[in-house]
Amino acid sequence: MLPEMDGLTLLQKLKETGRPPIVLVVTGHGSVESAVEAMRHGAFDYLTKPVDATRLQVLLEKSIEQESLSREVNFLRHQLRQKGSFGQLVGQSRSMQEVYRWIELAATSTAPVLVYGESGTGKELVARTIHDLSNRRNRPFVAINCAAIPETLIESELFGHERGAFTGATERRLGCFELADGGTLFLDEIAEMDSNTQAKLLRVLQEGSFRRVGGGKSEIQVDVRVVAATNRVPTEAIQANQLREDLFYRLNVFSIHLPPLRDRKDDIPLLARTFIEEFNRQDNRQVRGLVPDTEKDLERYMWPGNVRELRNVIQRAVVLSGSGLIASEHLPDNVLRGTVPSSGAAAGSVTPIREMERDLILRALDETNQDKRKAAQLLGISLKTLYNKLAKYGIQAVKSARLT
Repeated sequence: MLPEMDGLTLLQKLKETGRPPIVLVVTGHGSVESAVEAMRHGAFDYLTKPVDATRLQVLLEKSIEQESLSREVNFLRHQLRQKGSFGQLVGQSRSMQEVYRWIELAATSTAPVLVYGESGTGKELVARTIHDLSNRRNRPFVAINCAAIPETLIESELFGHERGAFTGATERRLGCFELADGGTLFLDEIAEMDSNTQAKLLRVLQEGSFRRVGGGKSEIQVDVRVVAATNRVPTEAIQANQLREDLFYRLNVFSIHLPPLRDRKDDIPLLARTFIEEFNRQDNRQVRGLVPDTEKDLERYMWPGNVRELRNVIQRAVVLSGSGLIASEHLPDNVLRGTVPSSGAAAGSVTPIREMERDLILRALDETNQDKRKAAQLLGISLKTLYNKLAKYGIQAVKSARLT
């Protein structure tokens, strides 16, 4: 017995020291609730009396391994921040520092994470960074785009199926949850998943088990950390009946918002230099950087396609420049048009994002000879999302008008 405080209070005090030791809690009055509470306050694990010697030895070995991993992760975090990046994410702006802070917090937990932001902002990179900084990093990372899979096949992709479960199921197939066992499962565009499948996903998150399609009542237990992502504002997706409210609350233990590139333009020069270095290595080129005026051109553009669009623009510019410095002439016309008002526009006017997105889609269709699947890949969005935007902007009618 502690004379002045209980065990949970002691755990909290240890956390406040800044460098708390690894703690194993031993009690004679164990329950699931008290175990969860102790671990929430920082305990590594929980034992009830009488203590099993074998389990104690296993936990002691795991705790030593965890301490070593923690030191390694802290070193990696320091190194990454020194370089102005965090994992594969790049940026030193205040908004990105906040993203990094949430990633650090999420990496120390096994709770679900919801990442939201516009297409091209780097949501999968957030998921990978969380995985790489967690103690699951030596286990599988499995990514699936929910919008790219037909509604009739999404359950099979997630949960697997037994032989004969449906026409064409000639053998047993493991789903993403089994493939990611012990690791992390990234579910992109979660709001594009139908409501019934969302309900089944919620059950897996709550119970930690599921059934393969055609598997009868046989339950499969898994240990999977789920990171979900959407390019919609979650509350708006709920109001539009695209995201179940109960699933949102289960996923929203950690919520990370990725800002659009237009809201962190200070990061554009650093991102551009990072991409130049990447393509120099990849293509064995000697591009040294950007002409100062070109850097300003990039900063003035609104980047509706976000970081993904910037990366594509830099890749093209590296090829066109050959060597030396990237100049404005190496940038696409739409990027330059975004920096200069048209002849009839007032100075300082800005093209609406809606118009720029529409122009970007038209350009992608032109460059792919109207192949919608290839255009969607070029834009970094799902085919379903592209069709929604075509309908939204009436692009089919525009295309017909351009052909006549």
